[in-house]
Amino acid sequence: MSDSQAPNIFILNNRWDASASEPEYMEEVRRQHMDRCTSFLVDELGVVDRAQASDRIFFVSAKEVLQARVQKAQGMPEAGGALAEGFQARMFEFQNFERRFEECISQSAVKTKFEQHTVRAKQISEALRFIMDSVHVAAQEQRIHCMETKEEREDRLEFIDKQLDLLTLDCKSKIKKITEEVEKQVVSNAMAEEIRRLHVLVDEFHLDFHPSQVVLKVYKNELHKHIEEGLGRNMSERCSKAISAALQTTQTEMIDGLKPLLPISVKEQVDKMVPRQCFNLCYDLNCDKLCSDFQEDIGFHFSLGWTMLVNRFLGPKNTRRALMGYNDQVPRPLAITPVSTAMPPFPQGSMTQEELMVSMVTGLASLTSRTSMGIIVVGGVIWKAVGWRLIALSVGLYGLLYVYERLTWTTKAKERAFKRQFVDYASEKLQLIVSYTGSNCSHQVQQELAGTFNQLCQQVDVTRQQLEEDIQDMNRKIEQLDTLQSKAKLLRNKAGWLDSELNMFTQQYLHQSR
Repeated sequence: MSDSQAPNIFILNNRWDASASEPEYMEEVRRQHMDRCTSFLVDELGVVDRAQASDRIFFVSAKEVLQARVQKAQGMPEAGGALAEGFQARMFEFQNFERRFEECISQSAVKTKFEQHTVRAKQISEALRFIMDSVHVAAQEQRIHCMETKEEREDRLEFIDKQLDLLTLDCKSKIKKITEEVEKQVVSNAMAEEIRRLHVLVDEFHLDFHPSQVVLKVYKNELHKHIEEGLGRNMSERCSKAISAALQTTQTEMIDGLKPLLPISVKEQVDKMVPRQCFNLCYDLNCDKLCSDFQEDIGFHFSLGWTMLVNRFLGPKNTRRALMGYNDQVPRPLAITPVSTAMPPFPQGSMTQEELMVSMVTGLASLTSRTSMGIIVVGGVIWKAVGWRLIALSVGLYGLLYVYERLTWTTKAKERAFKRQFVDYASEKLQLIVSYTGSNCSHQVQQELAGTFNQLCQQVDVTRQQLEEDIQDMNRKIEQLDTLQSKAKLLRNKAGWLDSELNMFTQQYLHQSR
């Protein structure tokens, strides 16, 4: 039986005043009663132990105490109520009983009212301390996990930044390399080859031809369209496969380089960014504008005529200058490197071989146009040298050749001459835009690769942003866990303090009688 449930039993041996009449037996009787009562309280009832039993057994005389109290209440001495010798000892023991009884009742009341609450409070404080310990440990473990996660995210972010810088430089280098190859090798070589084969493309063009200006205008427009479509088609056949292969190879290398920087969920989507179809270049040749100032010459020209002979030797431009008597000075190029003072200066009137030939023919033409005497003199010299028969035969053959060429100068011949002149003119013009076309195509390739790289960088930026958000989230969690640890530690200390206070209260007020 617990102390809180033990009954408060006191044994009063009353009328102990009667034992005063037999003093020789009083101590022996007292001892017998003490032994019997102690055995009853300890062995039979078990409410106290032997050390506490003496505080529950008293030898008193209730009648004496009552009479003494009445005497005192009446203002008389207490000794007036004595019934036998030994009154003061019995009175003192009765007062001791009252004090013990009062203390026992008071302690019982305190135990009854506070002991269960104290026990419950100790249980609560112990549970609180255990919970706060658990919270503190869990918060510490969670904080360590958050710190490790944060460090892992920071390392990942730093790795992505460094790798992205390196890959950006590498991709720029690859883009520059492939665009230069497209411009200088693929497109330029293909276009140069197409210019050399331009006569084949022009010969494939068939449309009704007539030398009238209206028909020629339509003919030219359709020919421009035919050449633009044909060149574009041939260029695509020559370049598209090589450029598409190089493009896809470069794009695949970009993706393979950036894949390690992306999460697994995004890697599968990145493969779809490479176009499966061939990359088609746009060749902006614009033949209408390029050949807009083409002027055909489909008039009849005798092959052995004076103009055609001079044209064979000097070319079209110098022929016009020679026959029309142009005396304009050909501009001399300025010297790029400084001329040494030791070298003699060139004469101002020095002429190139071409200029000398033009000057001679110009003088000859001027001479024949001023006088017919030269013709007579030359004819006489030839007649004296070869005879009139050979001269007549030559003149006859010359005339027959002229008649033959004049009769064969049909519309078909004019069309062939037109196409030949157009091929020469268009080839010269197309040569001027080879570099521009190569640059245009390389720019398209650059834009395509730059677009792919930008899309990949956007995916990497999304990953970087997610990592930065994770780091910020980890920082917030670490802050919260630090606050939680601090509060848990504070509450744990308060629970420990409360437990010590309860122990002191129990020791002071609930166990003081033990």
